Amino acid sequence: MSSRGRTLIAWALFSTVVSCAAAQESRSPNIMVILCDDLGYGDLSCYGHPIIRTPNLDRLASEGIRFTDFYSAAPVCSPSRVGLMTGRSPNRAGVYDWIPPATPGQNPRPDARHLVHLSRQEVTLPALLKAAGYDTCLSGKWHCNSQFNAQTQPQPDAAGFDHWFATQNNAAPSHQNPQNFVRNGQQVGVLEGFSCQIVVDEVIHWLDDRETTPKSRPFFAYVAFHEPHEPVASPAALTEEYRRQSFSDDQAEYFANVANLDAATGRLLQALDRLQIREQTLVIFSSDNGPETLNRYRSANRSWGVTGQLRGMKLHTHDGGFHVAGIASWPGTIAGNRVEATPVSALDLLPTAVELAGGTLPSGYSSDGVSLVSLLLNGQPPQRSRPLVWAYYNAINDARVAMRHGAWKVLARLNGGQLPRFENLTAERLGMVQQASLSDFEIYDVSRDPGETQDLTGRGLEQEQDLVELLQVEYARLASESPSWPRE
Repeated sequence: MSSRGRTLIAWALFSTVVSCAAAQESRSPNIMVILCDDLGYGDLSCYGHPIIRTPNLDRLASEGIRFTDFYSAAPVCSPSRVGLMTGRSPNRAGVYDWIPPATPGQNPRPDARHLVHLSRQEVTLPALLKAAGYDTCLSGKWHCNSQFNAQTQPQPDAAGFDHWFATQNNAAPSHQNPQNFVRNGQQVGVLEGFSCQIVVDEVIHWLDDRETTPKSRPFFAYVAFHEPHEPVASPAALTEEYRRQSFSDDQAEYFANVANLDAATGRLLQALDRLQIREQTLVIFSSDNGPETLNRYRSANRSWGVTGQLRGMKLHTHDGGFHVAGIASWPGTIAGNRVEATPVSALDLLPTAVELAGGTLPSGYSSDGVSLVSLLLNGQPPQRSRPLVWAYYNAINDARVAMRHGAWKVLARLNGGQLPRFENLTAERLGMVQQASLSDFEIYDVSRDPGETQDLTGRGLEQEQDLVELLQVEYARLASESPSWPRE
């Protein structure tokens, strides 16, 4: 073979390798999920807050997509996070409400709530990405088990995280100088600074210290801020900036708390820029649920979050409970300055990430979400075979069951509102919710009435019967696939 022929073959092989590498890189972006805690839909300036300044999140939105109809998996923290991790309704994982801390051997609770945790058998987003060749990191709030950092229950590494730096629930004693972080099973002790900045420090150090170069293996980073959940604590100088614009010092501190998490996000973006991986990284920003109600409990005096025009707050099945801010940014791949009204959910993140990673879903696994790849890249809305459904048995409002289906929001009580509120389901309680009848339906066209002010039931709505029957079918399916916790 001639020298020229060998050169052409070598060039062809090289081109093939480069093309495959480029294709692999385009399929396998780095993925970073930033999740806030109790952030209101209207708490960011890009979502209309008149006072709080969030330039870094505004920039993130301007570089990509700002979702107007982004939903969390639940109106309260633990089930919301379990839904994000699994891509399924948290009810299917047996996580029905927030998980209080428990210690091995404590006196059993009659509702078995001290046993609740994310099971090893659950398929999780970090585990799937790890199997697809990703390095994985959790920094921040975990809240997916009751017995944290104990051998009696699975910890974040069991869910697929190579590196984890986390708390069971809130940063304690507050966001300032927390002392309850654990790094890979080891207590860290008192840390100086504010939680969101400490969480970001850990992610940046992890990115810098990865054994492989940032471009050789993709990564998944789950950045779970504690802010702006109580007990709120904010830098004094930042709080002072908001004092003249606030009703009280407590409100100023809340405003500063959101501004501080925005500053922490800015540091993350700067790190991606410094490492020259910003254009290889899909960043998703959202919240676990809606904002806390001011003064709902004794230390909630700084809970000044707002939902904009949405009805309800955290713990409600009206949209204020789980209709949250949502931003997606991937410079060079996702077109910027997009505002997207298609309803999407945190449940969609798992199938989306797995498709982008070129991974596969296990046989028999069925997500309650759908892949958003076509929506992100081409603006083409996904086709949902089933609606988004929530069953929160401890809701503050009377409707315990809710559904979003296209433009429609449907709510219903259980047994005419007579079913007791449940924080967890034992076998007896599971039987009660499975046998309960949906009643007192409410139907809203939230595309025109996002505040859920005009109940359309009984007003001649053509779709009413179909929507009622759809929710009845979907609730029955969800309840039948929900497990119970055995009493010890």
